[in-house]
Amino acid sequence: MATLHYGTAAEPIHIDNRALAHLKVVIATKLRRQESFTLSWRHPDGEPGGRSTIWLHPSIPLRFTFDEPEAPPLNAKWIEALMQSANSTGGILLVEEVLDTPEAA
Repeated sequence: MATLHYGTAAEPIHIDNRALAHLKVVIATKLRRQESFTLSWRHPDGEPGGRSTIWLHPSIPLRFTFDEPEAPPLNAKWIEALMQSANSTGGILLVEEVLDTPEAA
């Protein structure tokens, strides 16, 4: 499980390693453009149920920590889906990975 450390919050946000690797690309792109937005996710198993949302702003410190030393291969379709949600009025919604599926014949 990877962690996202945001601002001065004492408790880190726990997110799956692979999901956070993809979120990192989208978040870095938005913040590099000096854009603010929200990030929403469902709480992982082992934590109290529910969901959370944070407001991400370029001036607030942010750190990504991964359990795995190597970055996973990235899925362009998943990044695209996350980027589309990032550009919506609702902000980024951490959705399940978008997988390539063979087209029906």
